[in-house]
Amino acid sequence: MRFLCVSDIHGNLSALQAVLAACEKVNFQKILCAGEHLYPGAEAMETWRRLQAAQAVLVQGLGDKALAVLDPDNLAVQSEAEKEKLARFRGLRAELGGVLLERLRRLPAEHRITLEDGTELLLIHGSPMDPSEPFCIDMDDEEINALLGDEAADVIVCGGSHVPFDRTVAGVRIINVGSVGDAPDERAPGDPPKFAHATWIDSTPQGLHVEQFVVPLVATDE
Repeated sequence: MRFLCVSDIHGNLSALQAVLAACEKVNFQKILCAGEHLYPGAEAMETWRRLQAAQAVLVQGLGDKALAVLDPDNLAVQSEAEKEKLARFRGLRAELGGVLLERLRRLPAEHRITLEDGTELLLIHGSPMDPSEPFCIDMDDEEINALLGDEAADVIVCGGSHVPFDRTVAGVRIINVGSVGDAPDERAPGDPPKFAHATWIDSTPQGLHVEQFVVPLVATDE
């Protein structure tokens, strides 16, 4: 079975569409999305519809949970930037409506899949020990091991840090799939991202093959 694994779309529909277009000629069976699907994107509703049409497997990120459960009237702001963020948060909740917000609230924190070789894959946004604490590329083995918890799987597919990597610690393979909608680069504030991250995972009876790749989003001068 081949999985297309993505995370941190953040309502960036054009970035998601670019990834799907780049993969349209590849035969894959499932899309796995490791949280942060909608906020703060301007195309959140259409992003949700596209993920539903693709029958993607979704787990809940922090932004997804916040959209679903936080009351904007109870949130204090201390700067103009925070005021703008709160206005976007309030507007997005109104755009999505009660039914979709309830679906976001009910998204599971994790999803487990038994692979062809008998091992287990865990799809999660952050880490098994703490959903708010992602695995980061610059963590040492001790820091990563502390976040594995007691119920980690053989393979963890995650996001949160926006930087992809593939690493094995304490016998657990951690595949951070980066970000579709907000990949870090040297763009100016307010400019759209220049590329999106995604990862192929091929599951066979003999084991896994993992390929992380980048999809260009905008032309550069280089």
